[in-house]
Amino acid sequence: MKTTIFSSFAVFALVSMFACQSPTTTDNTNADSVGAINQAPDNTRSDRDMTTDPATSPQGTVDDKTRTFINDAALGGMAEVEISKLANDRAMNPRVKNFAEMMVRDHSAANDDLKTIASKKNVTLPSDLGKHKDHLEDLSKKNGAAFDKAYMKMMVDDHQDVVDEFEKTAQNGTDPDVKTFASQKLPTLRMHLDSAKAINKSLK
Repeated sequence: MKTTIFSSFAVFALVSMFACQSPTTTDNTNADSVGAINQAPDNTRSDRDMTTDPATSPQGTVDDKTRTFINDAALGGMAEVEISKLANDRAMNPRVKNFAEMMVRDHSAANDDLKTIASKKNVTLPSDLGKHKDHLEDLSKKNGAAFDKAYMKMMVDDHQDVVDEFEKTAQNGTDPDVKTFASQKLPTLRMHLDSAKAINKSLK
């Protein structure tokens, strides 16, 4: 009889023990589930942080028309500076020499502005004069009055083309930065063209 009572007590104690432990296990499971849910947004935010927001990313591409304008403007600007440096050393006419000094100053500043824009747009600028190299070589073979005349005629022809291209970009450009650049440089380029025409006309 004592054995039966003891066995019944043992069974009751065992059942009670599991009954007491079950809520704890459930609580732990619920806590882990809540923790996992709470952590999910953090993982999502982490993934978002690894993705560049297009709205804040630097402008890395331009259309072909804009890229062509940037490259042509860079080539022309470099050519104006290098050719005008030669003219500043070799020109005989004081007006021609003063014009050459102005070309070096103004186009060097414009070239620096264009480099900033090209860097922002991830456009690699040309490193040499390209097609303008032949112009520099031809001009370097001349001296005296012939040099002055050839240089000023070159400046008239070049600036007529440059003003035309800058006007088109200022009016119809698709990139705001490049369009603004063209608009800001136009008054100076037009002044260069007018001066070049006047000096060229005065040369004999």
